[in-house]
Formats: sequence, structure tokens, C-alpha cells
Amino acid sequence: MKFLANENFPFPSIGILRANGFEVASIVEDSPGWSDEKVLKRAVEEERVILTFDRDYGELIFRYKLNTPPAVVYFRFKGRDPEEAARVLLQKINESELIIEGFFTVIEETGVRQRKLK
Repeated sequence: MKFLANENFPFPSIGILRANGFEVASIVEDSPGWSDEKVLKRAVEEERVILTFDRDYGELIFRYKLNTPPAVVYFRFKGRDPEEAARVLLQKINESELIIEGFFTVIEETGVRQRKLK
């Protein structure tokens, strides 16, 4: 699975995901300041799952019907430290066998919600 970390996704979490064998492209590293639409387009072109703390992707995909990436993981919590997003994601993937591709996944402190893409 290939990820595209949105500009608001913590860099320490990117490092943890990379250390666990995931390919993670980072907007903050190579395309800072990009609009959500550009990030979405890149995710579609490169077949990457968007990792974000930005709820706007749901609106862009479901309301405005923009191109659909393989998946979006929207973290709807602040976390206690910048590594928490990666730890939670890895836990959800490994322990609960969460299927990410093909879904808009919302990870909250109280659980996970998913909506099918397309």
C-alpha cells in the first residue's frame, strides 16, 4: 500500500510508517502549499492512499465528485503526540484487519467509520 501524507500529517508519523515498510510520499517534503485538489489529483495519478487530518477530502470526493483516489484515511482526533497517528493506523491495519483501499475511512478516538468510495 502506498500512502500520500497530506501537509498536516505529522512528519514523525511518516517516519514510523516508512520504518514499517510502507512507501509514503509527503506533501510537506516535496510539494508544500498545494491545494487539496492538487493533492487529490496526485493521489489518483500515483495510486496512493491519502493520510490527512483535513475533512475537506470527503466533500471534494462525495459532494463535488472529484476524482477518487484508492482510499482516504481521515484522522479525526488530535492525538497526544506526533507519532500517534502512525501507531493508531498500524494497530488498526494489523489487529483489526481493517480494509482501507476502496474506502473513505474516518479514525476517531472512539472507533472507525468507513464509507465506500465510487
